Amino acid sequence: MSVFNGQTAVERVAEDPVLTAELLLLFRMILADGEISEAELDTLRRICKESFGIDEADLDDVVDYLRTYGYETTIAQSLAVFRRLDHDRKQLLARNMVAIAKADRALGKQEVQLLARALKLLEIEPSEILSTPR
Repeated sequence: MSVFNGQTAVERVAEDPVLTAELLLLFRMILADGEISEAELDTLRRICKESFGIDEADLDDVVDYLRTYGYETTIAQSLAVFRRLDHDRKQLLARNMVAIAKADRALGKQEVQLLARALKLLEIEPSEILSTPR
């Protein structure tokens, strides 16, 4: 069990709408091409650990929560959350999405479309995420 201020990873995600929205978008990137590759999952695990402090042992529980919560999240709710992010966090989210999309070394049409929509939503220019490596 990952503990952050006495909370499990699922509790942290459940109580943080920004974190939930970010994880949902990253999870949707994995699903964008209709195939879930081990490389994409490994990239998500790394991102969760490095960016959000979610241990691999807790990731299955977090994903289960996101599957349930994701169906309850409206586009309007997600838009409101992403508008509140500072620009650096938006850039990090965009870079993480690119890392997941490129993880399986095959960038599909649906992944490109999701990235384009996300960049527009996040008000990020493609040059911003390509010019500065993670």
